[in-house]
Amino acid sequence: MLKVFESVHNYFEQAVFRRVTDSVGLFPDFADNAEMLADVACIALNRLPPKYIRNQVDMNFFMDSDARAKNEAAVNVAVNFAFRFVQSRAAKRSTG
Repeated sequence: MLKVFESVHNYFEQAVFRRVTDSVGLFPDFADNAEMLADVACIALNRLPPKYIRNQVDMNFFMDSDARAKNEAAVNVAVNFAFRFVQSRAAKRSTG
């Protein structure tokens, strides 16, 4: 029965994962730390509204360019916040 739900996922997941990967060059301390990158992705996703879909194509078809631009901007803000948040937490742990 659970197999029927395998196609359900959050619309923002792939966009956040791509943005985290693309942004890692700005945060070199994260480059070789998969745990921290996963934390960044989780924090960013938790800052975005959930939008569950079955197929990415469906969402893209029904969304106009303004909505796509707003979503992209929201992903950028959430990922930037998440990198800074995780970075500050790591700095506190290393000095504390």
